[in-house]
Amino acid sequence: MIKKLLLASLLMTMTMTAENRVFEMRTYTTVDGRLDALLARFRDHTTKLFERHGMTNIGYWVPQDAPQSKNTLIYVLAYPSREAAKKSWDAFRADPAWQKAQKESEVSGKIVDHVVSVFMDPADFSKIK
Repeated sequence: MIKKLLLASLLMTMTMTAENRVFEMRTYTTVDGRLDALLARFRDHTTKLFERHGMTNIGYWVPQDAPQSKNTLIYVLAYPSREAAKKSWDAFRADPAWQKAQKESEVSGKIVDHVVSVFMDPADFSKIK
């Protein structure tokens, strides 16, 4: 039942339309051996904090093939605009709950080696807008 509700929620998100909505694809490459720590941090803290700060979680993926399957998280967020994205990220980074989660998750060492961010607009034939 929960899986059906999650699927319905994802489909609703995917078919939402909003003028000027902007998507961001972020690719995180972790320090060797730290992907599980990154996934736990997202699962337990980050996604909820994103929502708190006006970001819409579209989806999260781990590549199937090595070597990326061992150190890469790819995800997509949506925002009403680029300006809203900047405000959301600024608020997220300043949030004491995020700062605490980040600090606690990195007690055993740094997790993220580098991040690539790409802002995107849907093509006119895209089902998600």
